[in-house]
Amino acid sequence: MTTVHHRTCHICEANCGVLVEMEGRKVVSIKGNPDHVLSRGHICPKATAIADLQDDPDRLRRPVKRTDTGWQELDWDTAFREIAQKVVALQDAGARAAFYRGNPGAHDYALSTQSGYLQRAVGARGTFSASTLDQIPHHYTQYQMYGHVSLAAVPDIDRSQLIVIVGGNPMASNGSLWTVPDFRNRVKEMQARGGRLVVIDPRNTETAKVADEWYPVKPGTDTALLAGILQCVLADGDTLRDGLAELVDDSWAQVKPAVDAFDLDTLANHCAVPADTIPTLAAELSSGKPAAIYGRMGVSVCEFGALNQWLIQLINLATGNLDREGGTMFPQPLLDLVGQVGKGNIKTVETARGTLPSVMSEIPTIAFADELSRDDDQRIRTLFVIAGNPVLSAPDGERTEEALENLDLMVSMDMHITETSRHAHYILPPCGPLEKDHFTFFFGPLAVRNFGAYSPPTLEMEEGAKADWEIAAELAQAILAEKGKPAPNFDTPRERLDAMLKASPAGMSLAEVEAQPNGVDLGPLEPCLKNRLLTADKTLHAAPPELLEELGRFAGRLNEHDEGALSLIGRRHVRSNNSWLHNSKRLVKGPDRCTLMMHPDDAAERGLADGEMASVASRVGEVEIAVEVTEDIMPGVVSIPHGWGHHRKGVSWQTAADHAGVSLNDLTDPERYDRLTGNAVLNGTPVTVAKVEAAVAAE
Repeated sequence: MTTVHHRTCHICEANCGVLVEMEGRKVVSIKGNPDHVLSRGHICPKATAIADLQDDPDRLRRPVKRTDTGWQELDWDTAFREIAQKVVALQDAGARAAFYRGNPGAHDYALSTQSGYLQRAVGARGTFSASTLDQIPHHYTQYQMYGHVSLAAVPDIDRSQLIVIVGGNPMASNGSLWTVPDFRNRVKEMQARGGRLVVIDPRNTETAKVADEWYPVKPGTDTALLAGILQCVLADGDTLRDGLAELVDDSWAQVKPAVDAFDLDTLANHCAVPADTIPTLAAELSSGKPAAIYGRMGVSVCEFGALNQWLIQLINLATGNLDREGGTMFPQPLLDLVGQVGKGNIKTVETARGTLPSVMSEIPTIAFADELSRDDDQRIRTLFVIAGNPVLSAPDGERTEEALENLDLMVSMDMHITETSRHAHYILPPCGPLEKDHFTFFFGPLAVRNFGAYSPPTLEMEEGAKADWEIAAELAQAILAEKGKPAPNFDTPRERLDAMLKASPAGMSLAEVEAQPNGVDLGPLEPCLKNRLLTADKTLHAAPPELLEELGRFAGRLNEHDEGALSLIGRRHVRSNNSWLHNSKRLVKGPDRCTLMMHPDDAAERGLADGEMASVASRVGEVEIAVEVTEDIMPGVVSIPHGWGHHRKGVSWQTAADHAGVSLNDLTDPERYDRLTGNAVLNGTPVTVAKVEAAVAAE
């Protein structure tokens, strides 16, 4: 007998509703839920991988300890006791401890509400995370302009007549920092009502292929394009739309003179976008029809990431499309995190490589290997890695690997022995994904409708298994007990979630939300900026001094070029998600997706044909990879997908190792980062490409 369970997919930010058909503990099928209030029946291939994750034969089921003869399985009490003893001994010796948090933890509301207890018990004086690898420029700009690191405006695609996407690929990501499931059909609906989608990207991406226009742009130069668009928008004056003008501070008057200082032809030449295209885009965005410009990875993981995100906000403001139906709007979700968590902060932090910016109290991950390798008493000696794989996700992966060997104690919370967790002294594996409940905690507040959804566990937990939050809470208790301190009183995740839901404007209880398995629909986005601003003076800060200064720094870089080098960018695929889905046989089947995309002209110049092996070298590393010759990438640019590189020895995920690929981040350079945020520069890495001769390749 089969049963069907309503669930929210936890793999990516889209939070699609799925129907999981079960026969006992066997997954019979996973299908899209046509009644889900946000995803409307949409499903992507990633959701089917939930079954592979649940039943993965390579997944750890019990804690393991690294020994001289291999991994030794432990019971939970022994693992907690041994780790607690070592944590306290290192604390007593004055050793510095730190945390690294990876992407999957952001999809686990229960862990998000509990991991702080463990961090405090460990005494971690530093936090690294995947956020400083791809999204901190968003949080920085939101804090500077709106007063809260998480107060985000998202494109209201369901009522828009024009969406311009710069460096984003929602056909693959389902929307990143913009929860927009069923993107393809939402675009079709916009086009059916006379609207248009424009994509600006060095690659003719999956999203560009469903767009009305695709404009290639040179990697890392989007700042010139955005400054040019803003200049053209403001050419006839900087009067703001009624309703917005009274919300904006006096610094708005500094914006037009700042962008007018640029020569439009110079900007166009810098970004390789035709000069007449820039005023055309500006005119479309300013036409009076509801429109929005949105930028994601491609404009965040570059030297001027924060500047790019600021210019995007200013374009939406200047065209009258901020806080407007069909423009960019601020969600008012079922659970309002903005109203219940701190505003965040922008500070600096002292590191082995000097003073770096720190947003949300995080240490930029570009300094991760440095902090593990330093030769003074500030070296990190105790490290907890929560669902992260920085060997593949952080710049200069080989150096990160070496640095992990310096640790006195490393504890990983992970389902697998990965490229990172293989260096741990202990690995604590959580239960399977279908054994956990789920709530749209971080990504519901970024959705194209005001909504939220809760899913109870689909399966009872296997005997002896623990959820991530239980591991964190019980290990924290063990550490406190080792210190002779009582365990703190704390709410369970469900209790915490219930309280947060009741404290949100919708005021629903968890029981009421759970009774709606298709999600809770609070309606379309509504103008609300006036009531959402959290700056001290309750105005939108249009031109923070730091960003104006950064615009001046960009002006001084306009004539710089990397002569002779190709520009390396990453890419994503709908059948992948960072580094942690490649052990799913369903997702890795088919053609090799870890290839070097290269324009025919660049390939011919180097004597390379489709399928041949090429050597790609940067300042920090070199990889060998098969070439994919295609006109889907602009000349002078090459692309390697993010998240591969499973060739390292000692990993346990066999399917991933069988489809190893190479790691993009063995080539990215930690010396390159956004000066305002510390965000890593993963795009536009200068590289050389050469043919690998057959005899050499055979060796």
